[in-house]
Amino acid sequence: MDLVDTDWKKTAMATPEDLQFQEFEEAAQLLSANPEAVTRSARDLSSVKRERERESVRVNVNLSEEEGEEEEAELLSGQKKQPNFWSFDYYQSFFNIDTLQVLDRIKGSLLPLPGKNFVKHHLRNNPDLYGPFWICATLVFTVAISGNLSTFLLKMGDPQYHYRPQFHKGVSVFCPAWLSVFCYAWLVPLALWGFLQWRSSSNPSVTSYSFLETVCVYGYSLFIYIPTSILWIIPVDWLRWLLILLAMALSGSVLVLTFWPVIRDDTKPASIATVTAILLLHALLAIGCKMYFFQTATQMMMPVASLAPPTGNPNITLNQS
Repeated sequence: MDLVDTDWKKTAMATPEDLQFQEFEEAAQLLSANPEAVTRSARDLSSVKRERERESVRVNVNLSEEEGEEEEAELLSGQKKQPNFWSFDYYQSFFNIDTLQVLDRIKGSLLPLPGKNFVKHHLRNNPDLYGPFWICATLVFTVAISGNLSTFLLKMGDPQYHYRPQFHKGVSVFCPAWLSVFCYAWLVPLALWGFLQWRSSSNPSVTSYSFLETVCVYGYSLFIYIPTSILWIIPVDWLRWLLILLAMALSGSVLVLTFWPVIRDDTKPASIATVTAILLLHALLAIGCKMYFFQTATQMMMPVASLAPPTGNPNITLNQS
């Protein structure tokens, strides 16, 4: 054991010459080949790495900006290939809108202000079909459901009444609600757009919006009828007519303030006739929905003829020829 301990102590103890700095041969050769070379610490290497990462980020940003400029130049020059009409990409651009834009356009349809054109101040050359589609679909369901609830509340105290849901008026594809709302939101803008195109070709002073812009204006103008149809549940006839007049005034103002600037330079009879047709068709939709889906108490009462004999002599029978 003593011999083993003595050898371990000799191995563990080092002389001062052994603790001196010794250069490796490879490092000595590198320094001799390049005397001006310096060594770098780990901190210097990390800073160099960060600098390289920043440079790579700058390069990527520059490349993305160049690609965006190239796409913009292609669009301006008309060289970029447009998607096919039957492809999904063609219709994707019509739904390229966020929630804030939809809310802003709904707000603009509820608060029409003189001098503010809906197309110029809210659409801004970016019409969409997302808002008009869901507004029309929501209006169909609210009208159908509110009409059923209105009928139920009107006959709730009648012991002979048995509730039967009439959702076929609004849920089925070819129901009156779907046909009236979606035909109005598509066929009326199509007719108006075609009329304005015809008038602008014969009269250069008359301008026109695109078909999508016209559909978008009509679609957002129908939003006011959604809360109005919900309030029609209240079985008070004069209140329903008051709500109809208020809704028609707000939504009709949006249409008139939007389309008047493009037809005011036309002949006076043509301008007046166009505005009158716009307002009449708009009023016809609201009044038709109210009269068809929301019946009043007088409409629900049906005269019933009594075949009972007069009281006092039960033996008398009625002669029937």
